[in-house]
Amino acid sequence: MDIFDKIERNRGPLGQYQNDAEGYFMFPKLEGEIGPYMKFKGRMMLNWSLNNYLGLANHPEVRKADAEAAAQYGLAYPMGARMMSGQTDKHEELEQRLARFVKREAAYVVNYGYQAMFSIIDTLLSRNDVVVYDSEAHACIIDGLRLHMGKRFVYPHNNMEKLEKELERATKLASETKGGVLVITEGVFGMSGDLGKLDQIVALKKKYNFRLLIDDAHGFGTMGPTGAGTDEHFGVQNEVDIYFGTFAKSMALIGGFVASRKDVVDYLRYNMRSQIFAKSLPMACVIGALKRMDLIENDPSLRKKLWDNVKALQAGLKAKGLNLGNSNSPVTPVFLSGNPFEATAVVYDLRENYNIFCSMVTYPVVPKGVIMLRLIPTAAHSMEDIEKTINAFAEVAEKLKAGKYQADRVVTGK
Repeated sequence: MDIFDKIERNRGPLGQYQNDAEGYFMFPKLEGEIGPYMKFKGRMMLNWSLNNYLGLANHPEVRKADAEAAAQYGLAYPMGARMMSGQTDKHEELEQRLARFVKREAAYVVNYGYQAMFSIIDTLLSRNDVVVYDSEAHACIIDGLRLHMGKRFVYPHNNMEKLEKELERATKLASETKGGVLVITEGVFGMSGDLGKLDQIVALKKKYNFRLLIDDAHGFGTMGPTGAGTDEHFGVQNEVDIYFGTFAKSMALIGGFVASRKDVVDYLRYNMRSQIFAKSLPMACVIGALKRMDLIENDPSLRKKLWDNVKALQAGLKAKGLNLGNSNSPVTPVFLSGNPFEATAVVYDLRENYNIFCSMVTYPVVPKGVIMLRLIPTAAHSMEDIEKTINAFAEVAEKLKAGKYQADRVVTGK
């Protein structure tokens, strides 16, 4: 059989909708200056789908630093991987800044968050080690676990009783294999917006011997008194053994970092295949990240504006009777009841008749019968934007209940 033959028979869970959804629900094109209002299909939309929490994407100081760095260095320098020929003083400066900010001995800057997370897992673990992880862990964690040749146990999302049971099993098995135990969770879960129960997880260290790795992509820059992350929010920075953050959310940039004890970071630097065999993060990105760190550390008004907007949006939606689940972060999911085709009709109505652009999540990411519309508030949104959105969501929720979005196929403008 030709390996391509299966492509015609099975386009995949998302690919099966390509003909109807391409360019509208999947691979949509948002154009213009990055901000709360961007152009979609030739019309300006109020945009709630940008990972730009602190509004830094178009901050004048950031734009200036990015432009000057690109003009000075281009996008090629430094050439080669960090280990071979891609090391610079600026990369080291950024790592020192990040380590101080998240209160770790050392940090290592990586090219892409997704790529680095599964490589960290692959590097840390041998076939004798045992992993215990949250069932709603991000795809990058799941992909890393697929590389792990040892045993892994999953516990239901944020269920501490089940986590302890899995830790008992993992501890017993690790004693037999002469390996260690690693627990993996997220600081902020990017879909639901709820927090990993880091305080309760670290409390289990009194009974079990394990190390804790957290992916804090949505928490870095947003959570905690200084924005240093979800572990700062819980006051457990000393108990989280490996902290992972990305630049893609609060910094509105490419790249990320891992922070821990110096010996652990050094081990990762010398053994992470995704970094050893990948080109160094371009200098323009590194200098841009340093400027963003200046603002994150020294301008608390950005984080305050973000949280003012988060609280106003979430309180307003709840006041209209909308279900936001258990979000305790800027991630704002709105849960409705309906099938995937009704979901497309709801989103189509929001875009075409309310000029509001947001992301849609349906089965199998959420259970059957559930529609999730995810809003990402930023420091750049205004109270007028929030009021408009609250009213629009209240109206479409009532329409959905009244059966006005009944559909048996993907609804688009095609």
